[in-house]
Amino acid sequence: VEINNADQLRHIIASQVTRLEEEIDAMNEHIAPLDSFILPGGSPLAAHMHVARTLCRRAERAMTELADLPDEPVNPEALAFINRLSDWLFVAGRAANNNGADDVKWVPGANR
Repeated sequence: VEINNADQLRHIIASQVTRLEEEIDAMNEHIAPLDSFILPGGSPLAAHMHVARTLCRRAERAMTELADLPDEPVNPEALAFINRLSDWLFVAGRAANNNGADDVKWVPGANR
């Protein structure tokens, strides 16, 4: 597919990426910093957020592979958006777990 017009490639724009970053920052204001890896789980909503995040990361990997192919235009803002979206889902999952208080922390050897 030949793209002759940059507007054809622009479906995600920088302001959408910026909005995700601002929302991540706002959610993080109420969440204690991580002191351990966390596992998917906690509340049902948080668990769904973690599953959505894994799907988002899978899509990001596929988009990155596509962008590396010759003659396959991928909007760089779309790549940034999908990356930030997965971070948004991670932070939203922590927010859904009582702002991180109910996160399921990884304890080496104990979470099997």
